[in-house]
Amino acid sequence: MLERFTAIRRIAWLVLLGFCTLSQAEVLRDDRQVDVTIIKTPQRIVSLLPSLTETVCALGQCQKLVGVDRYSNWPETIAKLPRMGGGIDPNIESVVAAKPDLVLMATSARGAERFAALGLTVLALEPRSHADVQRVMRIVAQALDVPLAESDRVWRHIDAAVNAAAQSIPAQAKGQRVYFEVSAAPYGASESSFIGETLQRLGARNILPASLGPFPKINPEFVVRAQPDIIMVGDSNFADMASRPGWQNMHAMRTQRVCHFKSEESDVLVRAGPRMAEAARLMAKCLTDKANDKPKGQP
Repeated sequence: MLERFTAIRRIAWLVLLGFCTLSQAEVLRDDRQVDVTIIKTPQRIVSLLPSLTETVCALGQCQKLVGVDRYSNWPETIAKLPRMGGGIDPNIESVVAAKPDLVLMATSARGAERFAALGLTVLALEPRSHADVQRVMRIVAQALDVPLAESDRVWRHIDAAVNAAAQSIPAQAKGQRVYFEVSAAPYGASESSFIGETLQRLGARNILPASLGPFPKINPEFVVRAQPDIIMVGDSNFADMASRPGWQNMHAMRTQRVCHFKSEESDVLVRAGPRMAEAARLMAKCLTDKANDKPKGQP
């Protein structure tokens, strides 16, 4: 009888323990509209998107990363972490071997279903706007058991710094028409992209309308016809710009009103994440410097 009573107590305890575990689990909806259950606070994280890597670190959880994609390069503390492929082509074997209890990846990346089939917890998130950066930061904070107050504090700092960058721009630099190139096909950043949102907050006008989609591939002649006041582009894309038909005769090219950013600056500019404030400062400096460089007599 005593053994039976002990067995019943053990079963009751296990049931209670299981109930408590489930009650503490966090259920989060990711950008695939999939409900993801986080049973316990992740201690081993693989991040396969630079903006998500940076978000984890901005929330003070860098030490939990055990692997990242080949493009993640900030902060410097992650330099020695294993590289597990790109966001689009993750190395499934490397990720599984790292035994993560959470995999963060983009919705556009391959492998989410494969990871799930292998028993890994996957949270697919892909910030595409300023509001998305705030939202994704809150979701990652919930997944990592970071207080939402901390996530909100980080976001307020980012948002305030973008506002400060906007306020640093003199009146004569406002209203300039900008073409921002993100890659050499060429693909540009339109009004509906997070880059376009930053430009708008800085008082600039984007030559690429929102109707084209966030990052449209464009006909180079479109830019020639639009005649932007300022061109923003990475160093690697700038090299062949003058060889495009009609580009060397554009006013912005002839008057050298082109900001070409170093590779590390380009990384900051094209990532929708915690370093958006730094991106805003880079763009604000470009707008200010090129406005001051405007030839005398030009409107």
